[in-house]
Amino acid sequence: MSEVSVDANKSAPNDNPSARSAEPESDNPRRKFLTIATSVIGAVGVAGIAVPFLSYWQPSDRAKAAGADVEVDISGIQVGQLIRVMWRSKPVWIVRRSPELIASLAAVESELRDPNSEVEQQPAYAQNQYRSIKEEYLVLVGICTHLGCSPQHLTDGDFAEHAEGVSEGFFCPCHGSKFDMAGRVFQGVPAPYNLVVPPYMFVDDNNIIIGSDEGAV
Repeated sequence: MSEVSVDANKSAPNDNPSARSAEPESDNPRRKFLTIATSVIGAVGVAGIAVPFLSYWQPSDRAKAAGADVEVDISGIQVGQLIRVMWRSKPVWIVRRSPELIASLAAVESELRDPNSEVEQQPAYAQNQYRSIKEEYLVLVGICTHLGCSPQHLTDGDFAEHAEGVSEGFFCPCHGSKFDMAGRVFQGVPAPYNLVVPPYMFVDDNNIIIGSDEGAV
């Protein structure tokens, strides 16, 4: 029978110091990987939360559109016709005035509160008798300067019921304010100021931009 001698000075495998020290070293790369992976996942999670949050503060398409310029083709407007467009959530009127109507504007000036447009309700280039860049085309914000109602465009003598001897103009049905065909307010009505002329410019003979007036003359 053979005997197996065991050296008492040798440690058992599980008690080997070098083995114990080797185990943490072999785990280090794995631990580093797990740490990095956890950090990356956490960062992605934060980014996933942050992106919608930041997007919330960006202006919406509707908000951008509300403040955007509006280009209008005026080539189809007939003499005497009024068209309406929306700009910054406000109604804007564009009227093509006849030569006869343009000539009649001077006749009502004695009845107007601010015939020379001294109050700043219009850009400098519209501070004239016609309150426009071109005499033929009138551009106005269609909101009464009293309490914000929208006046009616009255023609064919209907306006004469509200202003004797004046065949055409704007009448506010809310409180009776009235304006001539340059948007100038009559005396003795609630509205304190002329109708507002928005900034605008002609791109060419057939198109205008409402909201910008670079180079307008």
